[in-house]
Amino acid sequence: MPDSKPTALILLNMGGPDSLDAVEPFLYNLFSDRELIQLPAGALLQKPFARMISYFRAKKVVENYRTIGGKSPLLEWTKKQAEGTAKKLGDRFKPYVVMRYWNPRAEPVLAEIKAAGIETAVVLSMYPHYTGATTGSSINDFKRAVTKVYPDLECQFIEDWYDWPNYLDALANRINTGLDNFHDLMRDEVQILFSAHALPQKFIDRGDPYRQHVEETVQGVMQRVGSYDWSIAYQSRSGPVKWMEPGTEEALHELAEAGHRAVLMVPISFVSDHIETLEEIDIQYHDLATSLGLVNFCRAPSLNDGDDFLEALAELVRTKSHI
Repeated sequence: MPDSKPTALILLNMGGPDSLDAVEPFLYNLFSDRELIQLPAGALLQKPFARMISYFRAKKVVENYRTIGGKSPLLEWTKKQAEGTAKKLGDRFKPYVVMRYWNPRAEPVLAEIKAAGIETAVVLSMYPHYTGATTGSSINDFKRAVTKVYPDLECQFIEDWYDWPNYLDALANRINTGLDNFHDLMRDEVQILFSAHALPQKFIDRGDPYRQHVEETVQGVMQRVGSYDWSIAYQSRSGPVKWMEPGTEEALHELAEAGHRAVLMVPISFVSDHIETLEEIDIQYHDLATSLGLVNFCRAPSLNDGDDFLEALAELVRTKSHI
């Protein structure tokens, strides 16, 4: 195919509410997805249960979003990542964003791509570490939409990139920036706590490589950062199911009980700021750490639209796609 033909660069992500009024319907979409959450009453009652749960959960979640400006910044950051990556790839690549649980959804974006006469696409999951609950669900949703809206679109998928060297370089850069917040006399004592989004343990038990991917990312990053003590924990656990362990709250308690005073938290499975970094880590975990005596607590900055991260994504697309 001639290089002059346009190619869509489509970034897949979870999405987030774009207003406080959108919180409840966003949660409903999320809880309705049986690839992410299998509610105990079975498929037939998934949506009624999802409606009930989202109604009650929304009251608290609305307040969490209110503290970070009344909406999720995830779409804004993902658009910047798509546009910045496409710019580095050249004029041939046209940036698009598809969200799983809120707008823009796959079908209208595919209709836009079809109307533009674009015949090929590189589809990049913005979850570096694979699990069927996130990447798997997003890609399946996208493929269903392709079948319905634009079955002739030629797609290549990049489903995981947990060990991509340029990505590890960018993460190491963020950790070094975070370490600069500590006084030179304290820097050698800093405990690095990697916090990944938790999954129900059953996803790991069924064979999802998510934990392995997270651990390999951390090992690759720490080879670049140097000899600091580090550990991995899993955040955002809620509901009456068995979750991956250890939880981030428990990890903070253990660090405090061991007498540590300096902690750098690194959001390892997130590639931009959103509710889990801005509210859960920066507010909830910061307050918890302070109350436990971890008075020197900070978070490494997120990747967001940093030039090194955009170059990592561009090189990933150049290398992994054959369009």
